[in-house]
Amino acid sequence: MSLFVDLLGWGGAGIMLYGYAMVSTSRMAGDGMPYQSINLVGAIALMINTAFHSAWPSAILNVVWGVIGLIAVTRLIVARNRRKRVNVP
Repeated sequence: MSLFVDLLGWGGAGIMLYGYAMVSTSRMAGDGMPYQSINLVGAIALMINTAFHSAWPSAILNVVWGVIGLIAVTRLIVARNRRKRVNVP
């Protein structure tokens, strides 16, 4: 189990670094669904890893990061659905 959680943590860190690199090099929009999804998945993975290892400051940080990501993804989905309803004849 410990190996799985460690791999999950490394994967989450890698995913978040990938998203940051893509936004920093203007290859991805920081307010778009891909970046927000990457942040949400990465935060969840790191939250599990840090909680498993009792690294509570990092775990709490990743809970907050995940909540921010969840709010951003939810807002993007609501906005997309609103646009679809407006464009339906």
